[in-house]
Amino acid sequence: MKIPDLTPFERKVGNAFPRGRDVGFSDGEAGQGRSWGPERSVRAEVIRRLLVGGRPADGEIASLRLTGVRITGRLDLKHATVPHAVRFFNCHFDHTPNLYATRIRQLNLSRCHLPGLDAATIRVDGVLRITGSRIPGVVRLGGARISGAFFLDNADLGEERSGDAEPILQLNHAGIDDDVWAPGLRTRGQIRLAGATVTGAVNLDNAELSEPGRTVIDAENLTVGSNLSAWRLHAKGTVNLRAAKIPGQVNLGEARLFNPRGVALRASSCAIGELWLGDAAPISGSVNLRGSQIGLIHAAPEVWPAHVELDGLTYISLQPRLPALRRLEVLERDDYVPHAYEQLAATYRRVGDDAQARAVQLARQRRHRTTLAWYAKLWGHIQDTTVGYGYRPTRAMTWLLGLLLLGTLVYGLHHPHPVEPGKAPDFNALVYTLDLLLPIIDFGQEKAFNPHGGYQWLAYLLIAAGWILATTVITGITRALSRQ
Repeated sequence: MKIPDLTPFERKVGNAFPRGRDVGFSDGEAGQGRSWGPERSVRAEVIRRLLVGGRPADGEIASLRLTGVRITGRLDLKHATVPHAVRFFNCHFDHTPNLYATRIRQLNLSRCHLPGLDAATIRVDGVLRITGSRIPGVVRLGGARISGAFFLDNADLGEERSGDAEPILQLNHAGIDDDVWAPGLRTRGQIRLAGATVTGAVNLDNAELSEPGRTVIDAENLTVGSNLSAWRLHAKGTVNLRAAKIPGQVNLGEARLFNPRGVALRASSCAIGELWLGDAAPISGSVNLRGSQIGLIHAAPEVWPAHVELDGLTYISLQPRLPALRRLEVLERDDYVPHAYEQLAATYRRVGDDAQARAVQLARQRRHRTTLAWYAKLWGHIQDTTVGYGYRPTRAMTWLLGLLLLGTLVYGLHHPHPVEPGKAPDFNALVYTLDLLLPIIDFGQEKAFNPHGGYQWLAYLLIAAGWILATTVITGITRALSRQ
């Protein structure tokens, strides 16, 4: 490597590289690195020559391993192939490195300070790490291909910017063959994961992400091999998971989602194994779950905001197990969607709780009634009061017994005239009323006696009520037998 005027420290770095030895300083913070002088600085040009043209010593494995060092100038490895592992620890970069379309064995930028990182379409044959680093500018990794994991745990990205700024972390259409490991991540700006594929898991536990009033996580069409964990996530802005495919668990336990003037969580058209919102704070902003397929949803009703879109949402199970009345509160926060009621009723039937399923179906009928014309509403109120739209068979039995008592008393005091005097059987008010109330069954009393005036209208009423009520009772008995 021929670079004139190498400083003593640069020569030390050049001598350590062929043997893969550590060089640097254990004191100082990378954020204050601009004050470091030539005694702990390396020019970016020197590093570039080492990484592109350097060779290992005999029997050694070359690598660049710098600690507590200032890198002056712009490190430009655009389109380069770097066959060596590279580690910068607690280092300060004066300028944003350019790693566009670089191919590198492994890259570690832990606890470093960088103005930004231009590494779109980079190819990393191992691990990419920016653990604990402070990067106020944009991290461009769109289209990256990382064979190992991507670590950005406790990293601090971005700064307060205008609303039209580009995403602070760009991983759109990236392919990561292991995990994205980012617990404790702090960002000011959008994280873009649209179209990315992560073979392993995504971990955002205890992350603090801020893009108020805009999309803080854009993960449309994200594909994750196992789980997306965001336990205790604090997100200001929209978390957008539209059309994401996550076969394992999306864990938002104890999370705080805050976007009061817009959508806080958009998980529409998703395929998710389990959605966990256990002990999460009440969501500030609306939620959109339309058209998604979710195996299990674990969320208390109080977690959901005032506006929740549920049209087309399908799920198998709800946790924790709660009475239907509490779950129905959530359905009432959306426009009337029959499918949402059918899904909830099916969930209760699946666990054998038919009483709660009937309560949901009754609530659906009552909600549907609010969308009808006045005359249909009137008929609906009659059905509801008398038989609970058929979902309260015991109420129908009560009406039958009440009407039976009424008929027995009225006709016991005022016997109807026989149709054929001398041939009619002895009149029995109880049996006569049963004959009027019970369809199909014939005790011979109804045909033998003919009431007049108001008593005849009472007979008509008993016949009509009998058909409606008896049918309801039979339906309830049929449901009970079918469950057995």
